Amino acid sequence: MQKIVPNLWFDHTAAEAAAFYAQVLPNTRVTGTEHYPTEGLLDFQAEFAGSELVVNFEVDGFAFAGINAGSEFKPNPAISFFLNFDPSRDPDARAHLDEVWSALVDGGMELMPLGEYPFSPHYAWVQDRYGVNWQLMLTNPAGDPRPFVVPSLMFTGPVRNRAEEAIGFYTDLFGGTGSVPSRYEQQTQLAAPGSVTYGEMNLFGQWFAVMDSPVEHPFNFDPGVSLQLNCAGQAELDRYWDALSTVPEAEQCGWCADRFGVSWQVVPDNLGELMAKPGAYAKLMEMKKIEPSAF
Repeated sequence: MQKIVPNLWFDHTAAEAAAFYAQVLPNTRVTGTEHYPTEGLLDFQAEFAGSELVVNFEVDGFAFAGINAGSEFKPNPAISFFLNFDPSRDPDARAHLDEVWSALVDGGMELMPLGEYPFSPHYAWVQDRYGVNWQLMLTNPAGDPRPFVVPSLMFTGPVRNRAEEAIGFYTDLFGGTGSVPSRYEQQTQLAAPGSVTYGEMNLFGQWFAVMDSPVEHPFNFDPGVSLQLNCAGQAELDRYWDALSTVPEAEQCGWCADRFGVSWQVVPDNLGELMAKPGAYAKLMEMKKIEPSAF
């Protein structure tokens, strides 16, 4: 089981979005769907009775979950996803990148136009029709190999210039490794000298990218993209919850926000089994930190 699973918030369109990704992203498939109960929902959820709650899908073996909910949140560029097209593994990588770019930009928008950049001969940043952000990169075949999908965290607003601190915090907490291959050499608008142009973390065998934004943005980390942390048992869940949860008002149904504002869902790795029990959904809605023994 993948330890950290990005969850994407969709406004009534999770099933549609997952089907779209299965059509336009390489090696992508829908892997399962969970449904809202038909009764016992809170008033604001009543319209979803019996409909999709979570739609799970995989992109080249990397697991995502699409949350089917309302308009309370939406994805934004604070958390995006690199798609690494590697010519050493795919002789037609450039053409395949162009095909994916064309599909994602249809109904969406380019945040960085498709073209040549100092860090890649062929790259684009696209926000798709559902608001999910993708960074399409033709990688250097001589470089260290990376997975096709790499989540990327951009530190801006009140947490700008804290990407390196985040690398230290997450690698200490989860026992991973991290590095900063590239830094800003001088002040660049809001990026301080020495702050992170590009950094990496490996957590539980999963790669993540981090960067400090050089400019101000009208967004920050929020539940539009959250990170589901699958925990083996109550003790592990308690330890990670205590370390991650720093915003009491964000605590609900296993959700919490860390010191940087990143939203986490700290859940038992047998949550699906627990939710199959009678009355489980109503019990979950009453919890802040999840207590598996209470189901």
